[in-house]
Amino acid sequence: MPTVLKLIAGLGNPGPQYAHTRHNVGADWVRELARAFQIPLTLDTKFKAEIGRGSVLGHDVRLLIPVTYMNHSGDAIGAVAHFYKWSPEQILVAHDEVAFAPGTVRLKNGGGENGHNGLKSVRARLANQDGYNRLRIGVGHPGNKSQVNYYLTQQTPTQGERASVAAAGQLPDDILRDMLAGNWQSAMTALHTPEKHEAPSVANDAVTTGPIDQQQNAGESDGI
Repeated sequence: MPTVLKLIAGLGNPGPQYAHTRHNVGADWVRELARAFQIPLTLDTKFKAEIGRGSVLGHDVRLLIPVTYMNHSGDAIGAVAHFYKWSPEQILVAHDEVAFAPGTVRLKNGGGENGHNGLKSVRARLANQDGYNRLRIGVGHPGNKSQVNYYLTQQTPTQGERASVAAAGQLPDDILRDMLAGNWQSAMTALHTPEKHEAPSVANDAVTTGPIDQQQNAGESDGI
């Protein structure tokens, strides 16, 4: 029997200096989900996160955005999961993915973090269990791993990139409904089939547009 989702979390860094940067697309996606389904997000200092509870396509779910820096994202997610006794399979984490071009969105269950410090923190706070689900939102790669820190946390994405990422993040109801119900194979098949879910391409020479090896941990600052 499928395991239904109970928690949807979006990763990012707090503060206006990081707002709408590439590293914050996970948090932006959850914030847009909250807006679309009219779920207020309020600060909960106990859990170090903005949290809201509501109905998404008929499913009772909590939305969460940590207010800690990226490499401590797991503090909030782990605390909430422990408090409600949720298993990793009942959690979805939305995050940026430099291995994919802007406009590419993929689902994944478990697996390695590919250098993403936010995901490392989540895994550690879930007792090193990697069974949680991930929504990987492509942001592209600067082409040089030494530039990843600046590219993710400081450089402003182009309008084309932002439009492409936003379009890709608007998941069709049938895919979102399968995700919420824990029907991951069905959701992956639909999402990963280009003709069924395809965002506009981005014409930007500064962004790598094909899958590459992720080098997301080029900088080990709080922002990464």
